[in-house]
Amino acid sequence: MAPWRISGFDEVRELGSGAQGRVVLARHAGTGSPVAIKYVHRRPGDEAAIELLRAEAVMLGRITDPHVTRLYQFVSGEHGAAIVMEAVNGVTLKAVLAEHGRLEPEAALVVLKGSLLGLAAAHELGVVHRDYKPANVVVQGDGLSKLIDFGVAAVAGEGSRTGTPAYMSPEQWEGRPASPSSDVYAATCVFFECVTGHRPFPAADAPGLRHRHLSEPVPVEELPEPLRPLVAAGMAKDPRSRPPSAGAFLTALEAAASEAYGADWEHRGVRTLAAGTAALAALFPLGGLIAQGIAGGAAVTAQTGLLATTGAKITAAALGSALAVGAGTAGTVAVQRATAEPAPKPSFTNAAVVVPVRSCRFNDQTSAPSRVRLPSEVRLPARAAVYQVPFQGVRFIGPAGRNCTGSGGSGVGVAGVKGVEVTLYVDGYECGYFPDSDEAAYVRRTEPQNCGSPQKASAREDVPTGRPGLLAYLMTGGPTTRRAGGEVSLVMHTSWRSGRSDSGLLITCFLPRGDADICAAALTHRLDEIMRPRGVPQTALDRAARQIARYVDTHLR
Repeated sequence: MAPWRISGFDEVRELGSGAQGRVVLARHAGTGSPVAIKYVHRRPGDEAAIELLRAEAVMLGRITDPHVTRLYQFVSGEHGAAIVMEAVNGVTLKAVLAEHGRLEPEAALVVLKGSLLGLAAAHELGVVHRDYKPANVVVQGDGLSKLIDFGVAAVAGEGSRTGTPAYMSPEQWEGRPASPSSDVYAATCVFFECVTGHRPFPAADAPGLRHRHLSEPVPVEELPEPLRPLVAAGMAKDPRSRPPSAGAFLTALEAAASEAYGADWEHRGVRTLAAGTAALAALFPLGGLIAQGIAGGAAVTAQTGLLATTGAKITAAALGSALAVGAGTAGTVAVQRATAEPAPKPSFTNAAVVVPVRSCRFNDQTSAPSRVRLPSEVRLPARAAVYQVPFQGVRFIGPAGRNCTGSGGSGVGVAGVKGVEVTLYVDGYECGYFPDSDEAAYVRRTEPQNCGSPQKASAREDVPTGRPGLLAYLMTGGPTTRRAGGEVSLVMHTSWRSGRSDSGLLITCFLPRGDADICAAALTHRLDEIMRPRGVPQTALDRAARQIARYVDTHLR
């Protein structure tokens, strides 16, 4: 019998199959954008597999972060269930280590930082991954990484021995409740392996491995001396002695990395990692689609680990409310809302909402359809919509009912709808808007031709984030002045991840005063998109939302 398929997608090829199901690469019928679809068959005795897939969707539906692959739909019908997800054009960290043995310390730190950012987004929502390992990290061609596989994730505090033994924390070995610090332990184990080329506690059998994780000291002497305190803290036997969350560990990592390897450690690490993945480029499964010009900025992992078997898990982002889609011969099935399950207690009091994300055309590409869970501090007016640019997953809010377009070249890239514009990237950004930053100093030293004069920031008002190195301020006017007054911009700064600024750090609205609520929502949402994944707490984001609303009300004409 032919395998069942959900409607709305055209299969390109099968990426893996097994007794319980299969994983395929497909195109969205409407946009041509690629997705990965993971099917699980519904046969007698397969109810447990369906339930596991549904539970995975519940966990993934709570996480919206650029360091975690996105979930588009969870479909359940009489023939089985399926998850439709973002695809990532890269290979697993496991494949990278198999090819190269180990990584330079800066490259290993870049991998760990990317994973900690993804884990921090999960921890913010009370979700513990519980199975962090090299096979669950995908390294893309640009050297950046995404976290995958939340198939055994649980709400913090749930206990079990689920996980991969080589990376399980002592409390997981003992069946005690998992916590965010359990993920910190596993991530540190993988970091140790990246730097040394082997796992911290090799053993011939499970009892021996358990003993070593529970009782033996971490062999930090095998690491470069500057990294030893970081690993010792991350792999402390007592979870109370570790950093309490990925966000806390990230702060320690950045401090240790900058002190040991200089301010541009991340720039060098990303370049090294990108060069390392280049040797595996033949395994990137979207290469053929990109050549046809229909990749749309999405991705799928190669058949080295992640998609090699149906046991592999693939992660993603927000699910929305129920809707119906055709399912081939199965007729019509429901896209279940994963978040209908009781969620862990959120860190905010007001419920977030799930809204559709509209596509924004950029350099003749469009993004795949999706939905996103807006944070509690963002109030989306009925006259506004969320748009996504097929460039580094940048999302922003603008007036509804308008065409969203953008373009980019070697020096600058912008996208927007009438009244709101996001600067995706621009040469010399740091020099213009944060001339005293380490990044600006680096550009002045290495690319002086891209470092112009500082921009005048009229009516500048700093927006506190509570996190060192994460800066933001409000100003009137924008990158290019369109009219006298009536423009309000939010300008942000983060440390480099890839030798250049993060994408979408500058947003400008030039709307009439009657649309001040749209402008405030746009700036608040963009601040959240950048700052929340980097550990800025909800209290600071709430304060910033109120500050932005007051500023817009004062300065928008």
